[in-house]
Amino acid sequence: MQDKNHNRDFHHALAVDNDLCIGCTHCMTVCPTQAIRVRKGKANIIVNRCVDCGECYKACPVSAIVVEQDDLEMIFRFPVRVILIPSVLIGQFPKKIMATSIFNALKEIGFTHIYEVENCVDMVLDASKQFMLEHKERPMISSYCPAIIRLIQVKYPNLVGNIMKVNPPIDMAAMYYREKLKASGIPENEIGLFYATPCAAKIAAVKSPVGETESAVTGIIKMNFLYNQILKFLQRKYIETEPPQTDDLLSSRGIVWSLTRGEVVHSKGRALAIDGIKNVNDFLENMENEKLDHIDFLELRACDESCAGGILMSGNRFLTVERLKLRAEEYRAREDDKERKLTEGFLNINEHGFLGNIEPRPMGSLDEDISAALKKMERKRRLMCFLPGLDCAGCGAPDCETLSEDIVQRNAQISHCIFLQQQMIKQNLLSQEQAIRITANIWGEQRLEKNCNKMGAEDENN
Repeated sequence: MQDKNHNRDFHHALAVDNDLCIGCTHCMTVCPTQAIRVRKGKANIIVNRCVDCGECYKACPVSAIVVEQDDLEMIFRFPVRVILIPSVLIGQFPKKIMATSIFNALKEIGFTHIYEVENCVDMVLDASKQFMLEHKERPMISSYCPAIIRLIQVKYPNLVGNIMKVNPPIDMAAMYYREKLKASGIPENEIGLFYATPCAAKIAAVKSPVGETESAVTGIIKMNFLYNQILKFLQRKYIETEPPQTDDLLSSRGIVWSLTRGEVVHSKGRALAIDGIKNVNDFLENMENEKLDHIDFLELRACDESCAGGILMSGNRFLTVERLKLRAEEYRAREDDKERKLTEGFLNINEHGFLGNIEPRPMGSLDEDISAALKKMERKRRLMCFLPGLDCAGCGAPDCETLSEDIVQRNAQISHCIFLQQQMIKQNLLSQEQAIRITANIWGEQRLEKNCNKMGAEDENN
C-alpha cells in the first residue's frame, strides 16, 4: 500500500453568522464533542473539537449556523465539468421523475458529465476485503463517514487504529472518472470534478482530507442548492428521453451503499450498523471501556438514516430510503447485477484504494507535558467538587465538567458559574457589579435588558 502524508489542518464547513446568532445554547448542548461556547452573547466554535457533524445546524432555531459551498460559477473555469452525485440525490425525487430528467437538469445548470459515485462501490468492496485480510485489529470501523472519522480522532483517539483505511466511493469515483476522461484524450487541467454533498462533513473532508495530501475533488456544491435548481428545470415539464452520459458500473449494491446497513450486508463475521451521532457516541464510549474483539466490522454513520438524513438534504429521509431500495430492487432484477463491476484499467487498488496515516488528535489532552497534564487533571477534579453538576450551561459552556476543563486551561474562571457567583457575593469575594459584568461578557449586554421581541415573548413577531 502506498504511504501517504496526512493532512495536518482541519478545515471546517460550519460557521456562525453573528448577525443572526441569539446565543440560545441550542447548538452548544447538542454538540457531541463540546466544541461550542457562548461568549459575548454569540456561539463560538472551537475548531480543534468540531467534527462538522451538523448537529448544531439542525438545532439552531434562527438558522445562524451556515454551511459553506464553492461558488457555482467556478465550474465554468473548466471545459469538462463533472458533477459527482451520490444516489441519495436521485432518491429525493418521486419515482415518476426519471434519473434521465434529473441528469438533464444538471446539464442545463452547466455540467457536461454526470457520474454517480456509487459506480465504484465494487472497488471499495475489494479494497475492504484486502484490508481486513492484512490487518487483524477488531472491530474494524468503516471510513465512509468523515464526521465519524474526525469524531474518533478527537474524542476516541485510542480507536484510530481500528479505522479501515480504505478510500470511500466519493474519492474512488473522482479518481476513476478523472483517469477515464484523461484516457479519452482530455487534458487533466481541463477537467473539473465537483461533488454534490448531502452533509457538511464531506465538505470538510474534501477541503482537508484525512489520510490524504489532497482530494481528487475540485469543488463542492451543496445538495439542497442543486435540488432547488433541478426542481426549477423539472417544473417546465420538459423531459428528455436521451439516456444520460454515465458508466454502466452501478449495481444494487451501490445504490443502497449510502444508507444504513449498506456496508454491513457485505461483511463476513459479526457486523453492526449504527446511525445517528448520539448513538455512535454512546457506542464508542462503551467500546473504549469494553473489549469488543468479537465484533468484526462497524458501520458508523453520523446522520439518522445515514446520508438520506444529511443536513443538506431537502427531501424526507424516510421516503428517500424507500425510493432507493425500490431502485435497487429494479437493478437487482437485471441479469448482470451480481457480476462484480470494477474500474480495472484505470485504477489500481494498491495505488488508489487506500488511505494513508490517520493520526489521533485528542481534544481532552490538558497538556503535552505528562506531569503538567496530571496536575491539571487533579485541579479539574477538585473544581468539580465545587461546581453544582447541574449542567445548566449558564456559564457559556455545555456542562460543569467542560467548564472545569476550560478553567484549568485558562479559558474560563470559576466565577463564570452563576451558582458559585452567589456564594462568592455572600462571602464578599465578588461584588454584584462584578457578577453582572461577568454575565454580560458571556451572554452580552442586551441579554440582561428587558426584550419582549425575543422568541416566546409577547411581541415575538414584531
